[in-house]
Amino acid sequence: MPSLGFAELLKHPRLSRLFAARWVGQATDGIFQSALASFVLFSPERKANALGAALAFAVVLLPYSLIGPFVGTILDRVSRQRAVLLANLFRSATLLIIALLISQGHTGVELTFVVLIAFGLNRLILAALSAGLPLLVDSDSLISANAMAVTGGSIFVVLGGGVGLGLRKIFDSFHNANHSDASMILIATLGYFVTSLLILRLGRKEIGPLDHQKASASFMHGINEMREGFQFLAQHTDAARGILATAVQRGGLNALLIIAILLERNSFHSASNPEAGLSGLAVALTLAGAGLTVGALIAPFGVAKYGRHRWIRYMMVASALSPLLLAISHTAVPLFIAAFFASLCGQSVKVTNDALVQSKIDDYYRGRVFAVYDVLVNGAIVSGAVLAAILLPSSGQSALVPVAVSVVYFATAMRLLRTSKFNFSL
Repeated sequence: MPSLGFAELLKHPRLSRLFAARWVGQATDGIFQSALASFVLFSPERKANALGAALAFAVVLLPYSLIGPFVGTILDRVSRQRAVLLANLFRSATLLIIALLISQGHTGVELTFVVLIAFGLNRLILAALSAGLPLLVDSDSLISANAMAVTGGSIFVVLGGGVGLGLRKIFDSFHNANHSDASMILIATLGYFVTSLLILRLGRKEIGPLDHQKASASFMHGINEMREGFQFLAQHTDAARGILATAVQRGGLNALLIIAILLERNSFHSASNPEAGLSGLAVALTLAGAGLTVGALIAPFGVAKYGRHRWIRYMMVASALSPLLLAISHTAVPLFIAAFFASLCGQSVKVTNDALVQSKIDDYYRGRVFAVYDVLVNGAIVSGAVLAAILLPSSGQSALVPVAVSVVYFATAMRLLRTSKFNFSL
């Protein structure tokens, strides 16, 4: 049957329920993350530095990389709907603890530990919803549905971040900084509780797992699946090269985000006025969200004209241009332009590569390969942040990092995605 369009997918009686649970949860993620960023990086009593920002990203992404191989196994043993329900309820409980710690100004191991639990649960939730999506739509509409789920989720995270920053300004008029951040966390607690109610609109078995999946699942199975994923990619090098290119692009994008945080916090505004820096970062993130949307929308047209392989390569070349603006001028306008265009190119690369990888992979191997994909991309994001932290001053004013990002992007397009290895004929 013909593929459903975006409007038809939004009206799909079953898929729309999954979208609602996913997107409300990711909007809440944005509120939660903005509260953490405000507390850790934009509090008046704490001056942000590159290493601190990089460590914050490492804390956020560490659960994604460490538990990634095992999430699929868990979701092959229990009802995914129940997993999402219970994980969201438990995440609401962890946020109550986080709100208490933040209200008291705690920044130590106890806060880091609870935050790790919260983000680990988020990995489980998103994986469950992604794994269940193919059971709700036919195969012809799967790529469009995946693109909508991922791109819509990215947009809602950005929107949630904007809502969080707006709430912070309201709460600031009533509380001190720590109490304002804790109040934002409490709002996020309510958001996750609402998400747990939304998933009840789907049946207990509606998003799997199927009976044959339950029979084959074990915890060692997760390790074996990762190994098989790497083996499969070794035989399908164009899919492997696309995944590596996406990881490189995401790593560079996160290095640019570290620059944005430091410029807005320590250079563009007075150190005694972190709220101005937080507002400037909100503008940059909003423009990045707009870039994500445009990048996803133009990808089908680019692919139709040039093919998936060429479009990925062209977008990697285009990605190399905008960071140079930050090397030339450390002011707000180049930062905002770079945020928009780097995000646009990056999302176009990812959406196109997701479709490329899905088209290359037999359904039996899909979960294995996407587990590898997930771990590699998140590892690159953390690596990009750490490398930027090593090279950047606390002011964020450096030509070295944006030039390095541009060079790596261009080299990836010219070498990793060269015509003789990246199969343009397909």
